[in-house]
Amino acid sequence: MKPVDIVRTAFGNAFRAKLRTSLTVLAIIIGAFTLSLTNGIGTGINNYISDTVAGIGVDDVMTVTKTSERAGFDTGPAEYDPNQLAAGEGGPHGGPGPVVGLTSDDIDTIAGVEGVIRVAPVKNVSLDYVQHGNGKKYQLSLSQFAPGMRAELAAGSQIDLEAHEAQIVLPEPYLEPLGFTTADAAVGREVTLAVTNVTGAQTTTTATIVGVAAPGIVSVAGAIPNDVLLNTLFDLQSVGAAPGTADLFASASVWFDANAGDAATTALQKRLSDAGFTATTLADQLGTMTSVIDVIVMVLSGFAVIALLAASIGIVNTLYMAVQERTREVGLMKAMGLSSARVFALFSVEAVVIGLLGSALGVAAAVVVGKAASAALANSVLSAMPGLSIVAFNPLTVALVVLGVMALAFLAGTMPALRAAKQDPIASLRYE
Repeated sequence: MKPVDIVRTAFGNAFRAKLRTSLTVLAIIIGAFTLSLTNGIGTGINNYISDTVAGIGVDDVMTVTKTSERAGFDTGPAEYDPNQLAAGEGGPHGGPGPVVGLTSDDIDTIAGVEGVIRVAPVKNVSLDYVQHGNGKKYQLSLSQFAPGMRAELAAGSQIDLEAHEAQIVLPEPYLEPLGFTTADAAVGREVTLAVTNVTGAQTTTTATIVGVAAPGIVSVAGAIPNDVLLNTLFDLQSVGAAPGTADLFASASVWFDANAGDAATTALQKRLSDAGFTATTLADQLGTMTSVIDVIVMVLSGFAVIALLAASIGIVNTLYMAVQERTREVGLMKAMGLSSARVFALFSVEAVVIGLLGSALGVAAAVVVGKAASAALANSVLSAMPGLSIVAFNPLTVALVVLGVMALAFLAGTMPALRAAKQDPIASLRYE
């Protein structure tokens, strides 16, 4: 019997007992459906994070702050540092209590650390308000971008950090309060920004809206200025400051070689730590978020694996019954010269056929249901997160699910196939 004949015969034998085989296939469908759908959810969310991750940072830039001792119950009060900034001025790295600012000397020290390609101080600006025309004034924070970072946009274009004119990307929730009917209507218009300097005087400047940032789970919280606007606001805010105090920065952006590997990145963080600084990479910032998602997907996938293990028991039972029912048939084939290896292959392929059919139907059902659910959710509860496809399917993952189920079916069919292969032809022909 040729391999092609074995496959053809296995396909025909798989559904001799239609009800029994159909129930086994149904169990596999349920497991493959659940496994594919949970993997699709994980892929969809992680894809969304990857697509919008440029709104948080880039892989080759780490945020560096001054390491400081904080007062606590165990450590006691911390000594006063004249270079400290007020609570919250550290932006995302700020916390309760003061934050020690980086001086120009600190920037030079960081630049001299081995592995640092370039360093740029992050200038902290506290806006008083934003206003369009003669409309109402609203509080607004700024989110500074480094080259390579991108925002999810509802309209307009990305911020040009090197542009010669003042530009700003405005968060979408500010459109209606500022008097804009749509995101497109806001692009190209001017807004007024106000800051208070050290003397207590309030000054203003204007900037052109070049884009509108859409909301997202990892999107920026404030407006995005380009370098010209940021420097202008920083200079206006620093008017009246004592000599040297204006050159205090909450943090610095440090460029490094991300392609050097994790070990090199960790070593650079260690060298910065030894120099008195704390360095945080993009992976550090996203680690908790992605880990939680992966754990949830793993737990849900565990239920799918349990269903597949139960289905494999069904395959074992189905093939054992098939071997028993076809005992005389097996004996006749062996008496006519069919080798034990061919008999083993015949029943093993039959198990693989059951696994292929169940996994293919399960994956197909998951794709249909997943896409329908993703489209429905995108137009309802997830409408505030444009670009999020809650369920997405990676062709490689889908193929691995099908191949994995087929491999599991093959292993499940091994024992019944061995039993059939070891049968004595004479005893089998006498079987009643």
